[in-house]
Amino acid sequence: MADPVSSIPNLGPAADREYARAGITSAEELRALGADAAYLAALKAGCQPHFIGFYALVMGLQGRPWHDCSPEEKAALRPRFDALKAQVTAAPEGIEAVLDAIGTGARR
Repeated sequence: MADPVSSIPNLGPAADREYARAGITSAEELRALGADAAYLAALKAGCQPHFIGFYALVMGLQGRPWHDCSPEEKAALRPRFDALKAQVTAAPEGIEAVLDAIGTGARR
């Protein structure tokens, strides 16, 4: 029997459920995909993006605790996370698209 996703350091039962929604049901599958592809698959399956969850996954695949991520590593991981998130975030429409195009940023 294959090891569950939660056998990777920093990942627990919630990760088992989230990655299973993306069709990733074992630690071996997740390791083979790598952090970016696995996280993107989870996002596409409906997982909510969370930067700490992403870098906890990266650290876990390295066999390191999540809190071992240095400020420099976090700074290097942030663009990767943002790029993954952007792949599943819908482009703005209507007035939001116009505001974005003229550089006023997203309205909340």
